This record gives sequence, C-alpha cells and structure tokens, in this order.
Amino acid sequence: MSQAERITNHDQIRSWAEARGARPAQVKGVGGGGEGGILRFDFGEPEESLEEISWDRFFEIFEDRKLALLEQEETGSGETSRFFKFIER
Repeated sequence: MSQAERITNHDQIRSWAEARGARPAQVKGVGGGGEGGILRFDFGEPEESLEEISWDRFFEIFEDRKLALLEQEETGSGETSRFFKFIER
C-alpha cells in the first residue's frame, strides 16, 4: 500500500513536481491584490482555470499561507503518482 508524505522543503517540492512534468500555477481570478491565488500544479493538460506562476511566487504564497504538500511517490501498483494536496502545516 502506498502512503502519502507531508513535505515543506522547497527543493523537494520542486523536484517532485518537475519529475512529473508539473509547473507551478494558481487558479485564475482568485486572491488578487498581491495575496496570491489558490495553488495548483499544471501537468500540461489544458486547464483554462489555471495560470502559470514562477517558482518564487509559488513559494511566496506557499509560505504566506503556511502550507505543506501532501504527496504520493507511487501508486499502489508501483507507478509514479501525481496525487497531491496542499494542506495546512
């Protein structure tokens, strides 16, 4: 059975995302005025609701909101997993 891991280290988060072809993104139109939007990863499939942001901006929002990434390395069958969720620390 595959388990999820909670991480806050920026290098680990970036490595996890890039290994899966993901880019940092936020939901469009949410949290304007400098406070940042809802964080997501864009895996390259067209999602009009997302806008790509820089890793610096991504981690600025991540830290401001005191988030952690709950991620899964592999599925139960041993394949690379793209499961993730942003949670409070």
